[in-house]
Amino acid sequence: MRDIIRSFARPKLNQPNLLAVWPGVGNVAMIIATYLSSKLNLKDLAEINPSDFFDPTGVLVQDSIIEEPQFPESRFYYKKNEKKGGSDLILFVGDDQPASKGYELANCVLDLAARFKVQRVYTCAAALTRIHHTEQPKVWGVGTNPLLVQELKKQNLKQKGNLQIAGLNGLLLGVAKEREMDGICLLGEVPQYASRMPNPMAALAVLKVLSKMLDFEVDFTELNRLAEETREKMKQAAAEAMGQYIDYFTQPIWEQGQEEDGEEGEEEGQN
Repeated sequence: MRDIIRSFARPKLNQPNLLAVWPGVGNVAMIIATYLSSKLNLKDLAEINPSDFFDPTGVLVQDSIIEEPQFPESRFYYKKNEKKGGSDLILFVGDDQPASKGYELANCVLDLAARFKVQRVYTCAAALTRIHHTEQPKVWGVGTNPLLVQELKKQNLKQKGNLQIAGLNGLLLGVAKEREMDGICLLGEVPQYASRMPNPMAALAVLKVLSKMLDFEVDFTELNRLAEETREKMKQAAAEAMGQYIDYFTQPIWEQGQEEDGEEGEEEGQN
């Protein structure tokens, strides 16, 4: 019988933490995963057989030849902590979220976590707020038990009380709680009006907190630069949108004067 999880390596990991990410609002979690992958030199650990969770709805054709069905990848990576006694890291990256088997996929991810005796499960997400894109986003923190919430308060994270975390970035922690595993979700503030845009500003704010909690040193230089470039692009887009709004709903005084002069001239001619 085919295994759902295919292993590439069997490393001995020291009290590892699991960071699991899927695409979501602002692409916050995926930006974090991509950046960590580029900075930490992660190694392949395992992959989940996608056909157990995803149903392709069509195929690609190249030069009149039908290609095999394509599935999103769901892969695990690992990184040993260079600090003596430090907890190692397992990173899970899902390219997409299944339409109907999210609960089963969450359990599959946690099966591997249990196999390596993961100490804590982390996810990241976006918190849609009324923040303006020129403001520095704050980070919210929620946990699967009161002790973790107290730990998050010591990190000076914003406590929001009641909220809902959509998708597998939230569901995974609910399943972790069912299995009596510690779990934390860090959420970066994203403007409601920019929810469909990638938001490296929120990702940077979350990653700064996450790297401390995972006890991994990360160079933020490139992500800082990307965040500033994106912020400037948002400013330009907002200025252009405001200009179009003003042009559409208002009429320059000089054009109003021309119309008035024209109307008066016509009236005089008719007389």
